Amino acid sequence: MKRHYILSALTLVAFFAIGAYLFLHYDLYTIFSDREEAVKWITSFDPYDEIIFIALQILQVVFAPIPGEVSGFIGGYLYGPWLGTVYSTVGLTVGSWLAFLLARIFGLPLVERVVKPETLRKYDYVLEHKGVFVAFFLFLIPGFPKDYLCYILGLSHMRVATFLVISTVGRLFGTIMLSAFGSFARNNQFWPLAGLLAFTGLCLLVAYFYREKWLEKIRERATKYEGDPPTPGA
Repeated sequence: MKRHYILSALTLVAFFAIGAYLFLHYDLYTIFSDREEAVKWITSFDPYDEIIFIALQILQVVFAPIPGEVSGFIGGYLYGPWLGTVYSTVGLTVGSWLAFLLARIFGLPLVERVVKPETLRKYDYVLEHKGVFVAFFLFLIPGFPKDYLCYILGLSHMRVATFLVISTVGRLFGTIMLSAFGSFARNNQFWPLAGLLAFTGLCLLVAYFYREKWLEKIRERATKYEGDPPTPGA
């Protein structure tokens, strides 16, 4: 078991080192922030551009401050709504898994370097034993820092399989929306794009105005359940 953890740690360190080199060598942060530059860079790797795109989605999760909205849009722009969603989901799932494992192996010292202290304090209640529903809800909220959440959950007792299910399903709606945005923009489909923009804008407004209330209620419920006496026979 100890040998398994050592090998996993070495693999993740190697991946992290390679990722850091690629970010510095290719200036990938600029690529993530510039849609046209990103499209040009990804397509330059044809016929392996799909692999490069998936790798970028993995890296943008592991390097949590990198914005993921641009890469999700690019997936739909290059590959259409369905394949864009599939490729993005594969990359996001692998990236989420790696971030989770990095936190689990290297613990709080690493997470404190990746996640802002105020964010870590604000959402530390998801580390409680009964935090599965809470974590799933947080993955559903538009605009929530989901990449940070992967690191935070790595400090919990949550099973890897459970984490993969809630992170993948929780991200899916946002991934589909971004892929659809990219596809409509590529095909100059103005009215579907305008309708999707209006719908997404409404969701974001609702999330913005009610997010804190929802989170407070969930926090209270999590605290209440944690203080409840165990159920007889459980």
